[in-house]
Amino acid sequence: MTELLLILGAYLIGSFATAVWVSKGVFGIDIREHGSGNAGATNTFRVLGPKAGTFVMLVDMLKGVLAVRLAYLIPAYDSLEQMINLQVGLGLAAVVGHIFPIWAGFRGGKGIATLFGMVLAIQPLVALCCVGVFLMILFLTRYVSLSSILASIAFPVLILFIFREQEIYYRIFAIAVAVMVVLTHQKNIVRLISGNESKVPLFKNRKNKHGNDL
Repeated sequence: MTELLLILGAYLIGSFATAVWVSKGVFGIDIREHGSGNAGATNTFRVLGPKAGTFVMLVDMLKGVLAVRLAYLIPAYDSLEQMINLQVGLGLAAVVGHIFPIWAGFRGGKGIATLFGMVLAIQPLVALCCVGVFLMILFLTRYVSLSSILASIAFPVLILFIFREQEIYYRIFAIAVAVMVVLTHQKNIVRLISGNESKVPLFKNRKNKHGNDL
């Protein structure tokens, strides 16, 4: 019964619709009616700018961390396996809350930042490696969607073959994450293949005195 209450609490934490509330409260718009229509950090970055996008990303990551930390409200576990299973369950509940937030009409984001916060709380080193993959792909291509997809695919590769995680449920979870991210980015994949996916400018072009890009 306690575990179910914690999972419900994790879902409610995940339902904190950061992008929606920031866009409405600060900018007077609904982020879901602009850009890609997604209530996540990437769309916030594109529509409202880097400051708002960064804030939304950090808060959405924090939701995943806090959800996993709810597991420590239970004083004792019979095994490490039970602890990890509960943490995974809590993290997934937060991700579901982000995607289907009860506080925002069940129209949320794709859950990438919250998912990363969850992994960061459970497996910090693996999370940092995934960040490395994300940043490398972003630097090379400037596609946030492609960076997210490849970082998510790197997750089970790291778990299964590099860190050789023995916990079966965590191995299944890692594979499920990659599948989920690919499925939620189907439209992005189509745009990537057709060459219509928008890029994120990493550096501002500087002009020389003749007005040419440097």
